[in-house]
Amino acid sequence: MDLAFAPELKSFRADAAAWLEAQLSGPFADLRGLNNHVDLIARRRAWEQALGAAGWSAIGWPAAFGGRDASIAEQVVFAEEYARARAPARIGHIGVELAGPTLLAFGTDDQKQRFLPDIAAGRAIWCQGYSEPNAGSDLANVRTTARRDGDHYIIDGQKIWTSMGAIADWCFVLCRTEPGSAGSKGLSFLLVPMDQPGVTVRPIRQMTGDAEFSEVFFDGARAAAHDLVGAEGEGWKVAMGLLGFERGVSTLAQQMQFRNELDALVAIARDTGQAGDPLVRQRLAQAHIGLKIMRANALRMLANAETGQLSPEAYTYKLYWSSWHRDLGELAMELQGAAGEIGEDAGRFAPLTTMFLMSRADTIYAGTNQIQRNIISERGLGLPREARGR
Repeated sequence: MDLAFAPELKSFRADAAAWLEAQLSGPFADLRGLNNHVDLIARRRAWEQALGAAGWSAIGWPAAFGGRDASIAEQVVFAEEYARARAPARIGHIGVELAGPTLLAFGTDDQKQRFLPDIAAGRAIWCQGYSEPNAGSDLANVRTTARRDGDHYIIDGQKIWTSMGAIADWCFVLCRTEPGSAGSKGLSFLLVPMDQPGVTVRPIRQMTGDAEFSEVFFDGARAAAHDLVGAEGEGWKVAMGLLGFERGVSTLAQQMQFRNELDALVAIARDTGQAGDPLVRQRLAQAHIGLKIMRANALRMLANAETGQLSPEAYTYKLYWSSWHRDLGELAMELQGAAGEIGEDAGRFAPLTTMFLMSRADTIYAGTNQIQRNIISERGLGLPREARGR
């Protein structure tokens, strides 16, 4: 998949780049380069709505739901241009990249009509109710319960590490609807409004000083029965389908952000004279090579995405990029020296220091490196699971 020189994509790339530049040099200039999800929330919501109004928010979706019916190649091009323009991190990404595709794949016609247009238009921000204190990488250990009560489900339990939890309008919640069930059996996938009695959100302060994620407590919270995605008890199938979307087109935008960070490190090395050290040059070269490998693997991974099936290479992607990014964060601290340990901007750290701190979580969330290796061995290579108790 050679996107850079595909003639039919040049016009599309130019249109996307022009729109982004006009917006980020004009009405949204204050948002350029903003990579966290906690600052200027009202402005961020306005940005999501501007993307939606211009048809750039969810371009791969059907036009009937606010998309552009864009091909995979066009989605990749826009993702790259978005990162190249240093557009702000999207507070709507969980809705656009996870909730929306899941509803397109598993939702009813009524659910699609009610939820998708608001997501694409930037009117609704979503969060993900998966992880729990005893169910992080082991998602099948979910204990949050939901019991049917007439036209509603009553939800009790706790979720944690909920990105965008403090600002979200809706949450998709994996919960246990079959009493006494265990593992992947008896789970259901519910769409839950956040602004209601019985939902309590407590932001969690991170090492960076920000609070992008939260604890969410459900104490008799309610979800409409018609907001059950899939059949009752089929939550595991829906949840696994959703996780597949995390290995989709957004990976290319992520790599462009990595490219921006690597370029910043090269600039520091030149400005400080460290570029003259052959060991520093070698480590920067290795980072560059790793990024090229990452891109090639992502394009290979997406090659058959039009069919709705990701290739086996998807099993390796998260392990590779998270380890690469962790190493880049360590290099960033070495090249910055003492300056990287001094807070600035009302006590906040510099962007590359924040990147280092955030990269410590990359090898943990969405499945730890250890879990990723198990997935590669069992699903990718077909190796038998080690007998329990040995």
